[in-house]
Amino acid sequence: MIILSSAYAALIAVLLYAAVSKARDLAGFAADIAGYRLVPLRLTVVAAVAVVVAELAAVGLLTAPPTRRWGAFLAAALFAVFLAAMASVLWRGMSVGCGCFGDRGLIGAATMTRTGLLAALAVMAAVAGSSPFTPVHLLVGAVCLALTFLAARLVGAVERGRVGPRPGTQWDVTPPAVALTSEKPGVLYALIAPACGVCSAMLPAFVAAEQVDVVLVSAAEEGEVRDYLAAQGVELPLVIDPGVFDRHGIPWPPYAVLTDRRGVVLAAGGAAEPEALDALLARVPSAPGRTRT
Repeated sequence: MIILSSAYAALIAVLLYAAVSKARDLAGFAADIAGYRLVPLRLTVVAAVAVVVAELAAVGLLTAPPTRRWGAFLAAALFAVFLAAMASVLWRGMSVGCGCFGDRGLIGAATMTRTGLLAALAVMAAVAGSSPFTPVHLLVGAVCLALTFLAARLVGAVERGRVGPRPGTQWDVTPPAVALTSEKPGVLYALIAPACGVCSAMLPAFVAAEQVDVVLVSAAEEGEVRDYLAAQGVELPLVIDPGVFDRHGIPWPPYAVLTDRRGVVLAAGGAAEPEALDALLARVPSAPGRTRT
């Protein structure tokens, strides 16, 4: 029962984030709606405002126990509409940006999976109804939300037929000019996230990889990432690329991509422990083997 009664916390978080993201670029969201070709062009801004208002209304209703079931019903209705619109796009063979969280990710199996699982959370919250708040609700809700987005990311990776960039392909993340030194034979791109505890544990290993130039890459907000790195005492070069995980089918951080000086991928893989990082660094052409100090 605790899982059912915690679903509302996950819904509040995701709907609030979605509404704020869309409101920050309402014109862009209206353009995404226009791409679906389901609403007359003159009404796309109205539709964008209506979606944001509905999402915020659902958040308000979910917050108060007496109205929580109504908020869950509204959330379920929103996700059902989103699912129907996405299915329509796929059925017509169109390539359209989702606009789900203010990003430009294309509609596909991953976005359908994510929206379907969020709809399931809304149904769970409706079944549970009102219940007194406890800290456990936040914890379980966060786990439900994490599993939802992880499942969607994995589906997206399967949809693309691969997980991560393949050796021999061109890596499309451009490092800062100051990140590259002429004497080192390769570049290690370490993909991290501020909320990733394993990433924090791996940062010293990334810093210690002296044989190659090291560049941190994150999809999070730049200010958040820089504050996180400052708290960790890490001063490595940083690239912010919101689409890096989805574009390359990378399911989660920490992840490492090793390239040569031309940006050709030598090796890539999860880097949740120093040994995994060592295995990647063994592919550096000029000095195989261990590189950590």
